[in-house]
Amino acid sequence: MSQLYSNPDYIFDLLVRKGILSPRKAEELRPRAIIARRKGTDVVQWLDSLKIEKRGAKGKVIQEADIVEAVAEDQGWPFRRLDPVQLDLEVVTRNIPASFARQRLIVPVGWKDGRLEVAGYTPLNSELEDDLRRVCKADIISTVVPRRDIEKVIREFFDFKRSITQAENTLAAPSVDISNLEQFFQLASHTKGEASDKHINKAVDHLLQYAMEHRASDIHIEPKRNESVVRLRIDGIMHPVHRLPRVVHEAICTRIKAMSRLDIAEKRRPQDGRMKVSWKDEEAEVRVSTVPVAFGEKLVLRLQSAEILFSSLEELGFSPDDHRRYMNFLEHTHGIILMTGPTGSGKSTTLYSTLRHLSGPEVNIVTVEDPIEMVYEDFNQIAVQPQIDVTFASILRNILRQDPDIVMIGEIRDEETARYAVQAALTGHLVFSTLHTNDAASAVTRLRDLGLPTYLISSTLLGVVAQRLVRTICRECEQPVMEPAHKVRSVGCEASADMVQLMEGRGCATCRKTGYYGRTGIYEILSVSGTIQDMIHQDRPEHEIKAQAIEEGMTTLKQDACRKMFQGITTLHEVMRTTA
Repeated sequence: MSQLYSNPDYIFDLLVRKGILSPRKAEELRPRAIIARRKGTDVVQWLDSLKIEKRGAKGKVIQEADIVEAVAEDQGWPFRRLDPVQLDLEVVTRNIPASFARQRLIVPVGWKDGRLEVAGYTPLNSELEDDLRRVCKADIISTVVPRRDIEKVIREFFDFKRSITQAENTLAAPSVDISNLEQFFQLASHTKGEASDKHINKAVDHLLQYAMEHRASDIHIEPKRNESVVRLRIDGIMHPVHRLPRVVHEAICTRIKAMSRLDIAEKRRPQDGRMKVSWKDEEAEVRVSTVPVAFGEKLVLRLQSAEILFSSLEELGFSPDDHRRYMNFLEHTHGIILMTGPTGSGKSTTLYSTLRHLSGPEVNIVTVEDPIEMVYEDFNQIAVQPQIDVTFASILRNILRQDPDIVMIGEIRDEETARYAVQAALTGHLVFSTLHTNDAASAVTRLRDLGLPTYLISSTLLGVVAQRLVRTICRECEQPVMEPAHKVRSVGCEASADMVQLMEGRGCATCRKTGYYGRTGIYEILSVSGTIQDMIHQDRPEHEIKAQAIEEGMTTLKQDACRKMFQGITTLHEVMRTTA
């Protein structure tokens, strides 16, 4: 531990000088810090534990990273934050043993111009640098990082690497020429199987924990010719995180398939399963999909958090006008409300959040899903199972005998399902469902294409919600930027001045240098008024219906995205990416 980190006078004077801590607060804390130091406590870690509000930054507290960065800047030390998603497992774990990393609080983090960059809580002394140069057979660059970052990387990378290596050693088989027509088998002993199972179980647990900690919505485990690649989708963007030995891929797949009650022997056909996992205070429903690809089975695990899936309607991203318009839909006792948008646009979140808003002991909600996204006790949820002829249409034929008040149909895919949805709406039920269309008005065209008569569409459709998800700017590193008006206008947003002030994230440890943290919805809500009802009945084209809806006050997806950009919620890049 650096002597500077244990010197209360230096730390407090520095924080006051940097404007991070007020002089009054520094003098108040100084005596307590001296006592803590006498007990052998690191003053930096002690201050971090107090969660003191930063001077002039309401709601933001002083963290270890702020103090270490201030010390590094003051001393001229190179400083950085570690993002596990951006690090290479082999670089971190190959060069030094875990025990040495834990003892010295150092980790190798990458190569720069042929030199190995080693991150430590303090700068490397000459003796340690010589030892590392000798062991790693390379020149060393020293970087200072927060202690918490180092401990997190050591915990996540070295433990995972140990599990993978032990499993690889246990599962390793002699190299076989795959062009040889003789099938090769190696019979494993019971001890070998049990040992590899233990290591694989730990590796799978780590992958799930890692994904939950980094707010991933999907885990992709992809077999390649000589390795297995693990990627995470975070805030809608894919990030490669691990490259694993090819020999452990099948064992990982088998473990996940067993956990999700899939047939571990079936490798030629796609399968779908589910499981529920908990870690620390978090729980997630995990949907598992397997599909055979060129080099084996690819697995995709979709993680659904109840906290996100059951958001309050106010948190979804509706503007005040759109929220009021949507709440008007929910006041009806019968009719059809449709959610539209591509896969991953947040339709399930809007549906589940709406159903939870409407649920209560006096309401019978029945859902028909393929598969069930999230098990929730207040709903009566039915899973589609085509292999035993339990389809959307077959369930809907009998669903009215269940005396529902509200029916949610996972997706309207064919004419038969659409007709049963209309029948439910005509007989006094509120029906929710989804369609894959680009905007709200084209939902009408889609229903026509499915074979529904226009008089049935016009008499049952209450409204359509088209939506997308845009990444939101990280609040820890947001900053104003000036953009030329012609660039703003090129995406369909209005701009009067030559230059327009917008916001963007410059990139920090909180957002993994992306400038974004989390996502919010952009919406286009078409309310079926009397005029639009007549237009649907008259089989008018969708562009005329859309024009009428805009005249009646509908905000388009692009307009809502522009509004959120001008409000500093998202960026010009995100508007271009999601509404182009």
